[in-house]
Amino acid sequence: MSDPFTAFRAAVERDDIDTAVALFAEDVVFHSPVVHKPYVGREALGAILRAVTTVFEDFRYTGSYGADDGHVLRFEARVGDRELEGVDILRAADGVLTELTVMVRPYSAATALRERMAALLQ
Repeated sequence: MSDPFTAFRAAVERDDIDTAVALFAEDVVFHSPVVHKPYVGREALGAILRAVTTVFEDFRYTGSYGADDGHVLRFEARVGDRELEGVDILRAADGVLTELTVMVRPYSAATALRERMAALLQ
């Protein structure tokens, strides 16, 4: 892959979470759409991404917007009967992903996501 942003998208679309997580720095910072405090580290990121793949149904990227130091991937998915849309905001330095921020809408879908993720990550 030509850049870490493209490689991340490809890995997620293949449901290859191990490869996706390996693209990040050891001290990656993950900002959750439903938790105030950021998570730090690959281990935490891997656990979250694995849980998300079981919670999101019909996940698909629908857009891609980028610059040299950051990239936004727009997506759509379903959580139960709630349709949602969101973005993965990726930051990188020296070809390594350093930060992932996820935002989702609408609020009802974010609430359903929070409830299902909490159950999986406890």
